[in-house]
Amino acid sequence: MQMPGELIYEYALQITQVVEYGAPAEALFSGQTPPPEGARLDLYLEGRLDGPRLKGTVRGVDYLAFRADGRADLHIHAEITIDDGRKIALFAEGVATPDHGSPVFQLRENVKLTSNHAELLWVNLIQIWASGMVDVSNGQVRVKAHAV
Repeated sequence: MQMPGELIYEYALQITQVVEYGAPAEALFSGQTPPPEGARLDLYLEGRLDGPRLKGTVRGVDYLAFRADGRADLHIHAEITIDDGRKIALFAEGVATPDHGSPVFQLRENVKLTSNHAELLWVNLIQIWASGMVDVSNGQVRVKAHAV
């Protein structure tokens, strides 16, 4: 999918921990239908962020909610630490949809960045749309984020 606007960053993250609340992650990731009430997982993520506007590391949690229809709702809270040590808060909501017969989920995210550092106030003013994928077989997440 072609994203409009300026590339702000792209990241490659690794799922470092999965917290289950009853329904096993392996079953949900393999395409088994979640229970009628849905299922919740917390995915801890960390890795590198690079781009023309931001470079640094990302650490955060996706409070992932699997719906009974198979879609997963993303609810991500993370911190970006840019290479000079300053921090930016990241909040994203979106969806993950499975590529049937594959361990890959396609990601679509609506992202909000927040910072109080004078040189980073520009992040508070932009709307970001991001797309990418997660391969649950190896825990790798790749996303590109564009200002719109």
